[in-house]
Amino acid sequence: MSKLLLFAGTTEGRKLAEFLDRHDVEAHVCVATEYGERLLVGGERLHVHAGRLTAEEMEGLMRAERFDLTVDATHPYACLVSENIRTACRNTGTEYLRLARAASGENGNCICVGSVEEAAEFLKGTRGNILVTTGSKELRYFTCLPDYRERVYARVLSTPEVAASCKELGFEGKHLICMQGPFGEDLNVAMLRHVDAAWMVTKESGKNGGYEDKLRAAQKAGARVVLVGRPAEAAEGMDEMETRAYLCKRFGIKGRPKISLVGIGMGNPDNMTIEAERACREAELLVGAGRMLAAADTAGKAVLNAYQAEKIREYLYSHPEYEKVAVLLSGDVGFYSGAKRLLEVFEGEEVQVYSGISSLVYLCGRLGTSWEDAKLVSLHGREQNVIAAVKNHRKVFALIGKKDGVKELCKKLVDYGLGAVQVSVGEELSYEGERVTTGTAEELQGQEFSPLCVVLLRNGEAGKAAVHGIRDEEFLRAKVPMTKEEVRCVSLAKLAFPEDAVIYDVGAGTGSVSVEMALRAVDGSVYAVEKKPEAVELLRANKKKFGADNLEILEGMAPEMLEGLPAPTHAFIGGSSGNLKEILELILQKNPGARIVINAIALETVAEAMECVRRLPVTDVDIVTLAVGKAKEVGSYHMMMGQNPVYIFSFTGKGG
Repeated sequence: MSKLLLFAGTTEGRKLAEFLDRHDVEAHVCVATEYGERLLVGGERLHVHAGRLTAEEMEGLMRAERFDLTVDATHPYACLVSENIRTACRNTGTEYLRLARAASGENGNCICVGSVEEAAEFLKGTRGNILVTTGSKELRYFTCLPDYRERVYARVLSTPEVAASCKELGFEGKHLICMQGPFGEDLNVAMLRHVDAAWMVTKESGKNGGYEDKLRAAQKAGARVVLVGRPAEAAEGMDEMETRAYLCKRFGIKGRPKISLVGIGMGNPDNMTIEAERACREAELLVGAGRMLAAADTAGKAVLNAYQAEKIREYLYSHPEYEKVAVLLSGDVGFYSGAKRLLEVFEGEEVQVYSGISSLVYLCGRLGTSWEDAKLVSLHGREQNVIAAVKNHRKVFALIGKKDGVKELCKKLVDYGLGAVQVSVGEELSYEGERVTTGTAEELQGQEFSPLCVVLLRNGEAGKAAVHGIRDEEFLRAKVPMTKEEVRCVSLAKLAFPEDAVIYDVGAGTGSVSVEMALRAVDGSVYAVEKKPEAVELLRANKKKFGADNLEILEGMAPEMLEGLPAPTHAFIGGSSGNLKEILELILQKNPGARIVINAIALETVAEAMECVRRLPVTDVDIVTLAVGKAKEVGSYHMMMGQNPVYIFSFTGKGG
């Protein structure tokens, strides 16, 4: 097995050592001081050497231990140390890998110099207090300032040796600040203001060195920055994650990432919760679609533009260098979110869910209305029965997410006689172009809206209609045969379908059964097949009259018209034109466990149905004969008029 030597003189170096320890990779770790050793959070796999090594000592250690690989994670400004490590590797034939701290893109209004000595020379010609944050080793250069004991405040490491060396140079008392970094922006601001600094001296130490926080703090505190540029050779090598990736391949490390599913809200960064921001800040990899990534601070982080759960899983398992991953999701993770699928594909992994502010909550807040009584639907990439929702609920919230989506919705409402429904459209919510427009469906059906929008529909006339046993007189009928009210009641009771059923109605006639099934299966679909053109027209008229938007009408013969349809959960057969066996075989082929009901009046159809239930793989067979008599006025009397008896066959496929 490969033996590893790690020079861990930086935050990245310590983190890399701890990463190796967590993955049971043995490593010899060198740090310059005992303080650096104490900072390491490691276990049994790390063999730590504290103390500076000469070039000869480095070479001797490599020869004695016969390391295969040396990782140089020393400070980007420690050029002499890096050169000694490279030389020792070259002399011993040890592979050398440089972990180079990523440079920052921020340099703002900085006075750029090539060294600390040049910084001190520049400051000779200035006035005002100076906060020096470049460490103790080169602090001697600032003693060239005539009044350095009064002007210069030195921030250095909090070790006795460092404090003693600074005192010898004349830095003591309130002019010597001993603290361990890196420091956050707020603390830097407070420190600059406390010493009344007009100048700050710093090195371009990258994000992990706190450089960006220093720049922002100096701007807030009104201090100018003297920036010591990074040596050119310090930029050579791999960054932290590239180094991890290389070591993962070298040592066969497998990933088990900690995954955060983060609801980012509407998309404006100001809309994110504090815990969502923290999850993103602590993540090493941010994953999401482009709009989601734009809402997060991706500076200095790896990003993956992806939203498909399987693709995300494949990427994470093939990149074990990322231990903390944040997957960004729009709105709230529990509201028509990709989080549901992600939780499934990462079952067994450590997954934390952070809820965000949903578009539902946001829009209702803008409108000053509650949302606990709203029916929630999504028309974004899916088919849902929004007409039934509007007819049955006073408030319906819908995600749109496509061009002309609002237009199509308003036109559909108008077509179904719901043009007076109030529609509130929220566009670009939380963004600069945010707009909320309210009007009736009829008023808004011709207007243009952004694809990135949601709507709240309010119907004051809504109320759950009775859909069990609709009276025959309510259907448009003409001379087309119709399954009567009492027969429908028994037949649909035998069919026993849930609200999300997928149902075939073969030989649909006027559509009395189709419509009643569609009104009950509000979250499902009904496919009505009818061969007679006159009956098809009545089907369409009844669909519109009752608002059965989840009813699809197919003109033609069964079983041919059924072949391209989704597999049914249930089927009602009111007419088969002599093709009963073929129809049943196709239904059971599509779903071997389908629940089926047949209505038969002609004895030939009864005989055909009996033969089918004997020969086909079905169970739970039940046969009912229903003879209905209805009263009819004859003069001053009521006479019972008998209707044709109907045989009702019900059964279930054995594959259920």
